[in-house]
Amino acid sequence: MAMIPTTPKRKSGWYTATEVKQHCTPGDCWITLLGSVYDVTNLVTRNPAFLGKLLIHAGGGDISHWFDPSTGSVKRHIDPVSKQELFHTPEGRFVHVPPRAPRTDWDSSFEFEWWNDPKYMIGKLSKRTRCIRVKNVLINQDILLEVPCEETVGQILDRYKDYNSHADSYSCRAVSLSDAHEFIQLDLNKTLQCNGVPDISDIDEFPPPIKEKLIYEYLGSGLPAYFYVPVILIYYNDDLTIA
Repeated sequence: MAMIPTTPKRKSGWYTATEVKQHCTPGDCWITLLGSVYDVTNLVTRNPAFLGKLLIHAGGGDISHWFDPSTGSVKRHIDPVSKQELFHTPEGRFVHVPPRAPRTDWDSSFEFEWWNDPKYMIGKLSKRTRCIRVKNVLINQDILLEVPCEETVGQILDRYKDYNSHADSYSCRAVSLSDAHEFIQLDLNKTLQCNGVPDISDIDEFPPPIKEKLIYEYLGSGLPAYFYVPVILIYYNDDLTIA
C-alpha cells in the first residue's frame, strides 16, 4: 500500500475533515470555521503565545461554535459587569479578539480580523465525502482515496498526483450502471455522480429502480454498502507530462 502523503493545498479548494486533522501542530496549524478551511500557522507563530494557544489546541478541528453564523464573526454577549457588548470567549481570548479593557500591549494594527482575511482561508470543507479507488492499469497500482463529493474527476486526478506526478498523462474510465456494464470514458469536468459513478454507501438516496439494481448486483453477497468502493481505471496516454 502506498504511503499517505501530507496534505498539500488543493487546487480545487475542497478538503476533507481527515485532511484537516493532519495539520494540528504549532508549525502546521489548520482549522475549520463555518464550512471554510483556514491555515493559521503564521498567525499563531507571529502573535503572543497566550493568544495563539487556543488556536493551536484547536488545530486540525472545528471552531464554528465560537462564531455566530449570522454575522460570520465571534459571538457577542452583554458583559454583566460593564454592561457593554463584548466578544463572548468563555475559553479565553485568541488572536485578534480585543481585551475587555484598554491595554498597552494590545496590537490593533491589523487590517482585517483573521477570520475575515482571505489570505488565511485556503478553501472549503466538504459537506460530504466518498471513497474511490484509483487503479493504474499500467503499473497495477491501486490507491484508495477519500474525496469530496464536490470535486470533479479532474480534481480527483490532481489528488492522485500525490502518488503519481504524471497523472495528467492518463485518461479515466469506470464501469457504468447500464445493463451492459460497459466501460465509460469519464468527463474530467464533471463530478463522479454526474459521470454516473454511484456512491452506494448512501443507497437509500437512489430512485427505487436503481436501488433495486444495486442491491441485486452489488450487494447480493450480504456485505454492507460501504464494502463496495467504485474504481476509476486510468490508462496511460502517449503524451507523458513533465513531473
